[in-house]
Amino acid sequence: PVPGESRKDIPDLTGDFNPFADASKGDDLLPAGTEDYIHIRIQQRNGRKTLTTVQGIADDYDKKKLVKAFKKKFACNGTVIEHPEYGEVIQLQGDQRKNICQFLVEIGLAKEDQLKVHGF
Repeated sequence: PVPGESRKDIPDLTGDFNPFADASKGDDLLPAGTEDYIHIRIQQRNGRKTLTTVQGIADDYDKKKLVKAFKKKFACNGTVIEHPEYGEVIQLQGDQRKNICQFLVEIGLAKEDQLKVHGF
C-alpha cells in the first residue's frame, strides 16, 4: 500500500456483478434505443471516386431532409436507398465520413460513441 492511504479508501467490488449479464437491458441513463449505432462506411467506386453510406439513423428522422442538409453543407450529391436488409441507407458522393460525424454530433442527432466509422 501507498503510505498515507488505507484500505477503506478502496471501493467494495464484491457485489452481485455478473460480467456475462445482458448489457443492453436499458438500465443506463440514455433512453431506450439510443444504444443503436450509426454506421458510416466508405465504398470504392472507380478510380478515385468513393461513396459514403450512412446506416442506422432512427426512423423518427426524415432521411430525405437529412440528405438535403448533407448535400448543401458538404457540396456533394446524395440519395436515400431502400436496402432489403438495412432499411433506408443514405448514400453520399465522396469521402464524407468526418463531415457526417461532425454534423450528426453538432445537431444532436447522435453522440460520438454512437458513431461507428468503417473503411480504410
